[in-house]
Amino acid sequence: MPKADPLNIDKLMKNLENDYQQAGFGTRIGFGARPALILVDFQKAYLTPSSPMYSEEAATPMQAALDAALRIREVAHRAGVPVFLTQVEATEREMESLLMYRKSKGITLFDESGPYAGFADGLTPEPRDIVIRKLYPSGFFGTALTPMLVGLKVDSLIITGLSTSGCVRATCTDAVSYGFTPLVVRDGVADRHPKPHEANLFDMGQKYADIVSEAEVDAYLGALARNRG
Repeated sequence: MPKADPLNIDKLMKNLENDYQQAGFGTRIGFGARPALILVDFQKAYLTPSSPMYSEEAATPMQAALDAALRIREVAHRAGVPVFLTQVEATEREMESLLMYRKSKGITLFDESGPYAGFADGLTPEPRDIVIRKLYPSGFFGTALTPMLVGLKVDSLIITGLSTSGCVRATCTDAVSYGFTPLVVRDGVADRHPKPHEANLFDMGQKYADIVSEAEVDAYLGALARNRG
């Protein structure tokens, strides 16, 4: 028999969804006409067992998110959709001078001279992909991502990556702030624990982004590829 839930989480979530809807949140925007795809920080620090940041519990959903992102990248390439890969990579001097690296000691693993800053196994940038080096959570902050998207006449950003509550969320909120429709792929993002993962997906979906499935993205990009052909 299923365990009793004294908090009745399903009922609480349903009430929460109703409350948000009544307040006017959660409107679905839909896919844009000229998308780009971004893979946020799929790096060795998260997926290498010897890494201090590695979590056995998180490794399976994180690997599944990477696998989904790689499949989506293949379809994006066929559709002629721009693909961006972000990578946290810092020098020792940069880390000494930036507050975030004092707050979150684990991200010192992204030292460019160390073994964990590289892209995770299975993710190799292709010549047509654009690699964005970043020092902070958002793929937009302190990078050339915005002018590149503007130059490519992009109107929407399909977001995959790690982690949902951190760099994915930061990239999502900056995307909508700069006028790009964010589409966060549920199957293509993951976190260290299901609770922050689900909480942030819910919050992004209510306030900033459309939360979409890999199947929805596949169908959308597949249609673009057929129209292109």
